[in-house]
Amino acid sequence: MEGAESIARERTTEKDGDQEVEHKVVMSSKPLHRFVQKEPRSLGIVILMFGCAELLMGFQLHLESVQTSNHIYIPVWQGALFLVCGILSIYTELHPSKKMVTVCLAMYVVSLVGIIVSIVYRIICFFRLSYRTHMAHYYYNNKWASRKLALVSGIEGLLLVSSLCVSALLIFLCAIARFALKSTHTQVMIQCIPPPPQSNVTSN
Repeated sequence: MEGAESIARERTTEKDGDQEVEHKVVMSSKPLHRFVQKEPRSLGIVILMFGCAELLMGFQLHLESVQTSNHIYIPVWQGALFLVCGILSIYTELHPSKKMVTVCLAMYVVSLVGIIVSIVYRIICFFRLSYRTHMAHYYYNNKWASRKLALVSGIEGLLLVSSLCVSALLIFLCAIARFALKSTHTQVMIQCIPPPPQSNVTSN
């Protein structure tokens, strides 16, 4: 796969009598190649889609008067984290390096911490909305309010499930990124390329 290995080449020329020898130094990093083989770009595109959905659903929750996860702006900052993780994953596959993998790993960990906070808060909001829906339907006989609350609780449940899906993807990406950084050793191979033999042509 092109661009999968970070390659640096240095060429030097030495004269040994009438012959010139070219030394080529090639440095490659195989674990980064294994990281790219897991296709983080494809997973990054999926995370980008979840991030866009998070932001779009957040606009709907912002219009509601009841307490939702938008009360602490979860759809905004979590959607932004998903977008950053997706963009970094795509960029790292196109331009792999140890530095970029380190940045990706840091963002994956930060996003996982944010997902844990959002999951806890959304579970609380989901049960509160379910309770209010039950009260509006059975005690106050307000079908419009119960349907609206049911819609909001459905959005919260959908975002909760999407957060769990993204957390599974981020855990997988964290594992392969950590493995790539842990076992990255630069290999140096020196190749000596002699020049083609020159034939002596005698003129009469």
